[in-house]
Amino acid sequence: MRLVIARCSVDYSGRLNAHLPLATRLLVHKGDGSLLVHSDGGSYKPLNWMSPPCTLTIEPLDDTEPEVIERWRVTHAKTGDALLVRFYEILHDSSHELGIDPGLQKDGVEADLQRLLAEQVDVIGEHLTLVRREFPTAIGPVDLLLRDPAGGTIAVEVKRRGDIDGVEQLTRYLELLGRDPHLAPVTGVFAAQEIKPQARVLAADRGIRCVTLDYDEMKGVHSGAPRLF
Repeated sequence: MRLVIARCSVDYSGRLNAHLPLATRLLVHKGDGSLLVHSDGGSYKPLNWMSPPCTLTIEPLDDTEPEVIERWRVTHAKTGDALLVRFYEILHDSSHELGIDPGLQKDGVEADLQRLLAEQVDVIGEHLTLVRREFPTAIGPVDLLLRDPAGGTIAVEVKRRGDIDGVEQLTRYLELLGRDPHLAPVTGVFAAQEIKPQARVLAADRGIRCVTLDYDEMKGVHSGAPRLF
């Protein structure tokens, strides 16, 4: 991972155009090729970013921008969308090898949701069969992998509270799984007890279906405990 703090401007071009004027920002270039542009506010969310698969190239300078000391262009391999970063002053530049991350350890409720959903895949849809829990990919395991009667594959990401990060995580899994001819076509389901409106909008844009899980009902069905209704 490379961390750069610099006075820079950023231009995004593609499905929409956006401009970040000159200011001091943190740029994070990760080992998967992604680039995130952060300010000193806004919590965890970057001002702009480019998700993999993408490539970073350093462009030559020209006389029309004499104050620019470096230019980065990060281009998405599939869409052609691009981030152009113009550096005017670099205050910090360091690289760090983080190694393989073990991944997020789920809390008790989230682990139970995954287990219960694996036993009750009809919550996702009729006539589905479970292929495997924690199906491995190059960037971590997808929670559930299912098959539909037509032979299609369904990747399910399970959360207690579903937000935009969870949708982005599932999107990355779908990109990788879809490259395997034995699994394609692969569709995605984002399942959670509570799904934020912004996550629903992003999921719909990505072609991912959202399913709201009733934890108490799933526990009742699984345990056979009597219920009034």
